[in-house]
Amino acid sequence: MGLQVLLYWPNIIGYLRICLVMAAWAFRETPALFVPLYSTHIALDGVDGWMARRLGLTSRFGAWLDVVVDNLGRGMLWSLLFEWGWLVSAVEWCVFVCNHNARGDRWKNSFSSSPGFIRAVMANGFRTPLGSWVVSGLHGLPLWLYGCRWGFLTRWLRLPPWIQAVGTLVLAAGRLLALSVEIWCIWTHVKHLTNDEKK
Repeated sequence: MGLQVLLYWPNIIGYLRICLVMAAWAFRETPALFVPLYSTHIALDGVDGWMARRLGLTSRFGAWLDVVVDNLGRGMLWSLLFEWGWLVSAVEWCVFVCNHNARGDRWKNSFSSSPGFIRAVMANGFRTPLGSWVVSGLHGLPLWLYGCRWGFLTRWLRLPPWIQAVGTLVLAAGRLLALSVEIWCIWTHVKHLTNDEKK
């Protein structure tokens, strides 16, 4: 395969997603531009994986790039929203290192011996109701909070405050479920690293 993997169509979508994140950052104070740019970045997250499987263009580099781009986008948005947003990003990067180091590019399918809750979240590459809820919390919560802060949900979408509150609670619950899986991944990696240590 070699370096030609860099030009696989799913990876080109990954580069496009990086450009969308940078463009969104440039328009971070203009919700009318930021939200469509960032939302397109999120939507394309599902397209690259689907295309890779459909065209038989899956690769270790593509699996790595996909998570890197996700983390870049969410890290940018969390840091934009809160002074402590870097902490959320740091946890996500730590999980990325743990999973890709120990589980490799097929990390999404390596949870068969995990506790039931973890298996339920990770089943079928997050393509279950519970997995979708977790992914919605991961990707959707920071964008939703941006929409609340900048008045996008009120002025543009005209959502009443109670719907904004319910949406925040549902997405926050999904993000907390994701956090529980992230903590489990970090803990199992720590156990993996300390398994063969001499007493």
